[in-house]
Amino acid sequence: MKEKNGEHPFGDTGQQVSLGLFLIIWVVDSFLLHRTTFLTAYVSLGVRLAFLALTLITAVYLFRSGHVVVSRDRKPEGLVITGAFRYVRHPLYLASMLAYLGVAVSTMSVFSLAMFVVIFLFHDYIATYEELLLEAKFGEEYNIYRSKTGKWLPTL
Repeated sequence: MKEKNGEHPFGDTGQQVSLGLFLIIWVVDSFLLHRTTFLTAYVSLGVRLAFLALTLITAVYLFRSGHVVVSRDRKPEGLVITGAFRYVRHPLYLASMLAYLGVAVSTMSVFSLAMFVVIFLFHDYIATYEELLLEAKFGEEYNIYRSKTGKWLPTL
């Protein structure tokens, strides 16, 4: 399978499968079976909901600001280093992962948190693949950007 528009060939499918599996695991564990939600006894609902709100607000910012690279109307010609891309190299993937993390923490489902780790590893894999494509396309310009910008966390 060939990559499309600088994306990993299984990126979209992998993300859809990850979302489906995560939601099934989260709903079943958090609301039906309660197998691994024992940590709720140690973290108050207020703290969990505040964490959820913070992650979702950040995810919305990252998604809206980073969406410019996948917009059908006005795809950028060159390397995008503005908006959320000033802070992290993969704001759309990070937005997804923050949403997963916030939801998992909201119910303290250990199964969901484990699935989050799997999702993170998958996103890291496809992001690394896509970075190789960006390096091939933009060369030194991308290498300079990469050296100044964190992959997942902003650099200081």
